[in-house]
Amino acid sequence: MEERNKTLGEFIIEKQEDFKYSSGELSRLINSIRLAAKVVNYKVNKAGLVDIIGKFGEQNIQGEDQQKLDVYANEIFMQTLINREIVCGIASEENDDFLTIEGNDGSHNNKYVVLIDPLDGSSNIDVNVSVGTIFSIYRRVTPVGTPVTLEDFLQPGVNQVAAGYVIYGTSTMLVYTTGNGVNGFTLNPAIGTFYLSHPNFMFPKDGNIYSINEGNYVHFPQGVKDYIKYCQLEEGDRPYTSRYIGSLVSDIHRNMIKGGIYIYPTSSKAPKGKLRLLYECNPMAFLAEQAGGKASDGFGRIMEIQPTELHQRVPFFCGSYNMVEKAEEFMAKYK
Repeated sequence: MEERNKTLGEFIIEKQEDFKYSSGELSRLINSIRLAAKVVNYKVNKAGLVDIIGKFGEQNIQGEDQQKLDVYANEIFMQTLINREIVCGIASEENDDFLTIEGNDGSHNNKYVVLIDPLDGSSNIDVNVSVGTIFSIYRRVTPVGTPVTLEDFLQPGVNQVAAGYVIYGTSTMLVYTTGNGVNGFTLNPAIGTFYLSHPNFMFPKDGNIYSINEGNYVHFPQGVKDYIKYCQLEEGDRPYTSRYIGSLVSDIHRNMIKGGIYIYPTSSKAPKGKLRLLYECNPMAFLAEQAGGKASDGFGRIMEIQPTELHQRVPFFCGSYNMVEKAEEFMAKYK
């Protein structure tokens, strides 16, 4: 069968042996995410036709206004993963605390925990801009048979066994890695099947796009300001092009295809950064590294940070390897 004609289901079965803990559970877990993504995609595509857009009326743990689709997507992913009895715990960006999952017999024998941002960039829903889902999967570290604890979720990104995102855009794509490269699958809406469309996704080593909210320029650390000026300088292949959507999945996805760097630094308004280490940065870092890119907090590797809290925020530099290296050079001057 030609590579690009493979369905996601066929690909998962074929590549199952690539995974060192191959027992079928991880494959079932990816399949559950695939199913939930199709349901959320259906709702996203009906936004504007049904009462699914706008604010839900509550704030999440980060103090951000929840959108109706945030709540809906969170419920769909939670219920799909719980009903399949594959995971022993789930942590969501939309929930205050992690959820312990029991089997129907009351056991705690499953081996995986999932951390998820059910609908990244949801404030863009109202204006029909692409949004996405980000997921991260770890093997539990506490003994099988016992309820999960916070320790199972506070693992550094290097311990991830799988990570990925779904982008709901002009087409819907599921992009994921299990540590053996990155592959992208596009949904054929006519038959509801994901097909391999982007085998062996790779970041170009260099790029000419920088993605950062320059409206916050005056609040940025000096190293970031200097790097932005470098990007704008007319020299060699510069100036670079500024492209910022404000939806992490969309910005990273574009830069992975075209070559570029995404930056969400610390600022005087957000001294620890804004993006969540566990739900956004670690999974995107795993994907970036597997695709030949680089992910950093400006000074060191994102995936080596030891998390200390469930909703921890960090600065984030992610994209084409040489561009992130150059940004780190500017940051190092002010360390």
